[in-house]
Amino acid sequence: MAVETAELHAALERVVERLRRLPESRLRRGAAAEGRALADALTRRAQLLEEPHLGGTRRVPDAGLWAVGDQITVTGHDLARAIEAADDPARAERELAEALRLLAAFRV
Repeated sequence: MAVETAELHAALERVVERLRRLPESRLRRGAAAEGRALADALTRRAQLLEEPHLGGTRRVPDAGLWAVGDQITVTGHDLARAIEAADDPARAERELAEALRLLAAFRV
C-alpha cells in the first residue's frame, strides 16, 4: 500500500506561496539561496529512494531568483512520487516525515 502524500503536497504549496510573495530584495538577500538549498535537499531525498546507488548526488541548478518556487514545486512533487512508489513502506514513512520537517523548518 502506497504512503499517502497529500500532507506533503499541501506543505509544498504553503512554502512556495510564501516564497513567491517575497519582494526581489528579500530573494536577493538569501531567500532564493535558501529555497534552492531546500530544493536540493528534496531532490537528494527523491534520488536516494529511486536510485540509492547514485548516493544522492543530484543538484538543482541555479536558474535565477524567479525559478526557485518552481524548483521547490518540481523537486517536492518528484519526492512525493518516489515516496508513493517506494517498496519499503517504513522507509517511505520516514522520508515523508523528513520532507515535512524540512518544509516546516523553511522560514523565509
